[in-house]
Amino acid sequence: QVQLVESGGGLVQAGGSLRLSCAASGTIFSINTMAWYRQAPGERRELVAVRTNTGSTKYADSVKGRFTISRDNAKNTVYLQMNSLRLEDTAVYYCNLVNGGSPYTSTYWGQGTQVTVSS
Repeated sequence: QVQLVESGGGLVQAGGSLRLSCAASGTIFSINTMAWYRQAPGERRELVAVRTNTGSTKYADSVKGRFTISRDNAKNTVYLQMNSLRLEDTAVYYCNLVNGGSPYTSTYWGQGTQVTVSS
C-alpha cells in the first residue's frame, strides 16, 4: 500500500517562504510522476507543479518564478519551495503520486497540509 506523508505547511507573512515535503512509502515504481495541488475554500483543486521521475516539470502560471518543485528519487520524496508568497496562495496543499507508466497507473493523494499567507 502506498502512503504519502506531507509536512511543512504553516502560517507565513506575505513575501515569505515555506518548503513543503512529501515522502512516499510502499511500492513505488521507477516510472512515476509526483505533483503538488492546492485547494482554496470554495475553489476547485488545481495543479500547482508536477515533476516526473525523469526531471520534466510543469508549473501553474500563477506560481511560475516563485515556486520550485524538486525530487529526491532515492528517498521517493518531493519538495515544493515556495517563495514570495501571496495572500492568494493560501490553500490546503496536497501531494499527488501517479505510480507507474501509462496505462498501468495508480493515483495516490496525501492528507493535505494547510498553507496560510497573512498580510
